[in-house]
Order: sequence, then structure tokens, then C-alpha cells
Amino acid sequence: MKVLFAWFSGLVFAAQAIVCNAHAEHHPHTTEPAIIGYVFSPDKPLKPDSIAAEKLTHINYAFSNIESGRIVNGFDFDDQNYRLLQTLKERNPKLKILSSVGGWTWSGGFSDMALTEQSRQVFIDSAVEFVRRHQLDGIDIDWEYPGLVGAGNTHRPEDGRNFTLVLKGLRTAFDSLAQELERPLLITIASGGFPDYLAKSDIGNWQKYLDYINIMAYDYNFPREDGVTGHHTALYSHPDDASGQSADAAVKNHMAAGVPAHKLVVGVAFYGRTWVNVSPKNSGLNQSADAGEASFGSARYDNLRPNVIGKKGYRRYWDEVAQAPWLWSEKEQTFVSYDDPQSIAAKVKYIRQQDLGGVMFWQYTSDYNNELLNTINKALGWR
Repeated sequence: MKVLFAWFSGLVFAAQAIVCNAHAEHHPHTTEPAIIGYVFSPDKPLKPDSIAAEKLTHINYAFSNIESGRIVNGFDFDDQNYRLLQTLKERNPKLKILSSVGGWTWSGGFSDMALTEQSRQVFIDSAVEFVRRHQLDGIDIDWEYPGLVGAGNTHRPEDGRNFTLVLKGLRTAFDSLAQELERPLLITIASGGFPDYLAKSDIGNWQKYLDYINIMAYDYNFPREDGVTGHHTALYSHPDDASGQSADAAVKNHMAAGVPAHKLVVGVAFYGRTWVNVSPKNSGLNQSADAGEASFGSARYDNLRPNVIGKKGYRRYWDEVAQAPWLWSEKEQTFVSYDDPQSIAAKVKYIRQQDLGGVMFWQYTSDYNNELLNTINKALGWR
């Protein structure tokens, strides 16, 4: 919702809201590309100097949970961390702070929440209270996934339609609250970047009430026993990749489902996926392999960059078709798919060419000296 504020003779404040409904599209609050960073700190308080606030437009703090159909804090330090995040606005007054509710682990309560008018209203009322309590700029809903089992979750065929009703009610409530708080409030979602998600969704109607749809354009190829290696976060689909999935395919599928380009935000991965026992053909790409942990440990970029890339027998390769890198060690028989500055710069260029809403990443603390975030900023012409 866009809210226009006018002061009359310095005495009276008036607010006029353009209210979104099922027949009126809700537009983002800025024409500048968004840089949305998920910040995840489940076991410790954040440090104010650990986040480059001036290099972001939005922070999605992950995760709040759902209990008895209501949004609640997810972790012990959340109250402290929400207060700290607000202080970042001293360095970047335009920064928006949202709470992301759900995620892979905590999506089990969404279907029941969305089922009835009463249960939906309980959730909406709790969202209003949560925004007030933490002085948030909005809510990001990460339901993984409507109509699909996800991590063993309750799900129903009518989840997509019911989620439309949740978003419609939430937009009405947030439009009213925005007038009271004298500032706009955002509603965003994290969306699956794969066809089954869209088939079960009602995303063409969801988008009417949303500011951004953050496509999780990663985990397209996932390590499993007796599996095959592949790019987990490619920009374009490689013809030899049986999954057929990529950021470009996800964007096109979302648009075909009725989502306007300016609401689509492409997710990039600040982490990699690792396969072991890999066949050595084609330097490990699209080869038989197993799931397992590499000898170097974590595949987060903050470990790959200083400790693995170009070291310990790992050589970096580049797929010109997919616009994606990979690491391969013949000695270790280990394959790693990940995002790096070259692939992220290519994705940002694509975002600009397609006039998309911006870029999102999971997640902030997995970067190495802000190298990937700096790449995003540079590619957008910020720095």
C-alpha cells in the first residue's frame, strides 16, 4: 500500500491510503531494485557492526514461529535482536525490517492456520500485534509449501486458495495499521522456485496483496544417495541437467502464473551443496554421486572462499551455459555447487535486464567479508 501523508499548517496530520483488494494490484514502495538479506541468528545476539546496513534495502529476520495459529518469537534472543536491527536505521533510514515467519522447519502450522475464517483472523491479529511489538516494517511469510508436504507437514489441496484469504485479510489489517502508524507496511513471501510449487499455488491471486515474492532459486539439485551432481543455484537450465530448473525458468514460470516482473525477487545462495563419491567424468558435473560431508566441512561461502577454493586440490570450473561455477577435487572425489561473485553478478545483470524487483539472499552471516554482498551492490551500480 502506498500512503500519502500531508501536513496542514503544521497542525493536522492526514493520511490517505490506496487500499488493495482482490481487483487492485499492490505495488512496491520503491522503483529501485531491492536487496533483501535474510539474517538468521538462532543462538546468539547480533552485533550492530556485523551488518552492513547501508548495503541493504530490507532485512528479513528469520525466523518467527507459529504456535496455536499465532506468530511468536522463534529464539531466545529475538527481542534483543529486533531492538538491535532497529538501530541500523540510524545508518540507513530507508532500511526496512521484516520478520520472516515459518521456514522449512516451522511450516507445519500454516495449513491449519489458513483453514477457517476464525483461524485466519487469529493469525492476522497476531501479525498486527507482532508488528507493533517489534516496530517492524512488515511480515515475510515463508510457507514451505502450500499444498505440499515439505518437512512432513500437514497440507491440504485447498491450501493455495486459503492462503489467498490469509493474504487478503492481512493486507486489509496492515493497510489500517499503516494509517495509524503513519508509515507503509510490507507483506512478502518466500516462494518455491520449482513447478510443483506453482501448480499447487494460487500465486496469481496472492501477488495482488504482496509487495515482493522472493523466489528461492536454489537447491535445484540436492545431494542424495545414488544421486547425480548438478548446479543447485544456476541462472539458466543446462540441457544435460535432468532437473530442468534454474532461476530463469522459475522467473518465467512465476510470470506465466500471473506475477508481474516488478514483484519478483531472485534468490541467490551464500552457501553450497556437496556431493561425494563422484564419478570423475566431466570434472564431476552431472555425474553419479552420493550425499555426504566433504572433508573440508561446511559448504558455506565463508568457509569455501578462504579455505577451499583453489586449495586442498579443489579446482574451480565455470559452466558458460548455466552461468554457474563448481568445485571439483579428483583426489577427494568431491563436487561442490555454489554461488560466487561471477555467478551473482550474472544474476544481477539478468535482474536488471528483466526489470525484476531485486535480489534476495540466504543468508547474511554465510558471506565472506561481505564479498558477495559487495558484488550485488557493485552490479547494481551502488558502489
